[in-house]
Amino acid sequence: MKKTILTAMCSLLLFTGANANVAFVSAAAPFDNPHEDTRALQLQDMLVLFLLPAMREKLSEVYARYLKATPDIFPYFVQVTDIQRPNGFRSFEFLITLDVIPTVGPHISVGEDRFTYKISPGPSIKLVNYQHLKSPDPQAFPPNYLNLLK
Repeated sequence: MKKTILTAMCSLLLFTGANANVAFVSAAAPFDNPHEDTRALQLQDMLVLFLLPAMREKLSEVYARYLKATPDIFPYFVQVTDIQRPNGFRSFEFLITLDVIPTVGPHISVGEDRFTYKISPGPSIKLVNYQHLKSPDPQAFPPNYLNLLK
């Protein structure tokens, strides 16, 4: 079921007229709020929803050295920064890069991360690059949540 929906979303993305080499506007990144809904934005948000479980799994591993709790990711703290078709127009392999701000508790930021996934027929989702950009800053943590830090 997930494979069928992901394939349909990728196909719909092709028909929206969106340029695959241009970064899309973020659906609801913390610093960028669009003022109207578009078809491209809807499709981007759906794609982010399907990638959330894979991103959460990776963050669980990475943040285990910093936190006692697994951080969460909310779709409005995910920004799609780039989508490419490495094999050219009308090919069905995509590279999608997302910047993520994971949180704990009441949306306390614990860092920043960048994911690049390869999405290909099957459909297949493969993490091809991961960058941990920023770790939790104990100085910026609220005192009543310091117990979540290691």
